[in-house]
Order: sequence, then structure tokens, then C-alpha cells
Amino acid sequence: MQASKKWFVIINPTSGNGASKKLWPKIKQELEDNNFEFKFAFTKHPNHSKKLLQKPVNKNIKHIICVGGDGTIHNIVNAILQLKKQSVDNIKLGVIPIGTGNDWVKTHGISSKNYKQAIQVILKGNLKQQDIGKITLNNNKNKEVYFNNLAGVGFDGYIVTKVSKYKHLGAVAYLIGTLMGLFSFKNYNATVTINSETKKVKALMILIGICKYSGGGMQLTKSPVYNDGLFDISIAENFKAFDIIKNIIKLFNGKVTNSKKINTYKTTDISVNTEIDQPIQADGELLGFGSFKCSIVKNALRFYSA
Repeated sequence: MQASKKWFVIINPTSGNGASKKLWPKIKQELEDNNFEFKFAFTKHPNHSKKLLQKPVNKNIKHIICVGGDGTIHNIVNAILQLKKQSVDNIKLGVIPIGTGNDWVKTHGISSKNYKQAIQVILKGNLKQQDIGKITLNNNKNKEVYFNNLAGVGFDGYIVTKVSKYKHLGAVAYLIGTLMGLFSFKNYNATVTINSETKKVKALMILIGICKYSGGGMQLTKSPVYNDGLFDISIAENFKAFDIIKNIIKLFNGKVTNSKKINTYKTTDISVNTEIDQPIQADGELLGFGSFKCSIVKNALRFYSA
């Protein structure tokens, strides 16, 4: 691929507990050494990506690089998907991952340990497409939010509310958040509709996966395929604190989905109605509380992958 194409780089200076801001001079130099022609800007708040993206799109710049973690990727994906469809189809995203969990890039073989290797992935120009999830929040005027990795309601959303103060510890922050929530979070009643079938559950969490990893490397859905046009659903029913402790290793090797207390499904859409409002997260970002519906947008994201 010719690096001489015009690029726009969006940097979240707070990602990785400020590591992205510290590393940016070296990343900038590496891009220049590889003959990337680019402009760049720093985000000032989570929704800033949408405003920043508009300028290069108006100038017909189609190649975007994200410097940040899963939350930054999430915000940039939302900024892309909210563009006019013609612009969305033309955008190609590269990622230099610097974050807490760096979960999305694990599925696609993009290094989160070495920014030079991540830049080489972009330089090689291997493009892939993947599905994107669209969540419609019932309690927020039917607000629509997109996600590229995994969303959920219940315990995982509760963990997200606890993790922020420990993000300086990296992926360990998610394990700490899990352990903190063990004895304070209670299972909840929900009505779930999957594949036109409605069932009532008493759940610890309901997970909607597109890619393989979340929560700092956990594997919580059974067989996600990022481009098969289907969500991979896990519903943990009547899971207790002891069940989590007993399965702590299986959370990371994916075997937890073999538990009799976890029901798994494949579907293009799902709706969840909770009796008591529960926290909803997507890609590790808290979206709100309550009920929602979710649908798949097939092959909506084009990106550079190993």
C-alpha cells in the first residue's frame, strides 16, 4: 500500500492512563518515517471524534487512524457509522492500540505492545470488514449507539461503573472490578426475545458478542465470528458469587460458556426488557440503564488488520 495517501489521525490523550499522549511524538515520527501524509488532532471529550471526523470527510480524506483504546475505537466507530452511507462505505480505519484492555484488536492480530508493529499492519494495507451492532435504548428517547466488540446488560455493565478508578493497572482493572462486584450485584429479572422467541430469565448478565475478547481478555461468548452476520449471545442465569469464583480461569479461556448455567444463542437481533433498570455497556463504555433492542449491521466497518 502507498503510505502517500492522505490520512487523518485521531489521538485520545487520556488513553492508557495518558500513555497515548506520551507516546504520540514517537508515533508521529514513525508515521513520518514511513512516508504517511497526515493531519492529526487530539480528542477533548468522548463525543469529540464525531466533530473531528467531519473535517477530513468533507475534504475527501478516507483513511483514518485511531490512537487509543477500546473506548476511543468505540467512539470513532460511532462517528463513522453516523456519517452518510456513501461516506461510511469509503472510510478505512487503522488502529494503533493504547488502552486499558485493548480487547478488540486481539481478535484481529493488531499488536497492543508495539506501536511500530501496529503501524506496519496499516502500511501493509490488508483490509477486512466486520459486522457492527446497533443498540436502541428505550429509556433514552430511542437513542442509537453502535458497538464493534461486545455489549451487555447487568453485571458486566456494573463492572464498567467500577473500573475507571483502576484503569492505570491495565487489563487487571477488569478483574478487580469483577471481584469487587461479586457480593454487591444481584441477579435481575428480564424478558428476552431472540429469534422471535420470548423467554423470562433471572440473569447475572446478558452478553451480545461480535468479537472474541472483552474485559481485559475474557472470553464470554461461545463462538463469535466477526463477519458472519450474527450476534453471539450468552445469558448467565442464576449465576452466583461462588459460580464466578469457581470459573475465574474459565472466564479467560472461554470454557465458562460450557456451564449449564449459561445459555448461548446465535441471532441477528435481540431485545431485553428488565424489571429493574440495569447498567448497559458497549465496548466497555457505559451507555445508560434499562431496556433496549439490538440489531446487526453486516460488514459495516472497513479496517486494516494483520
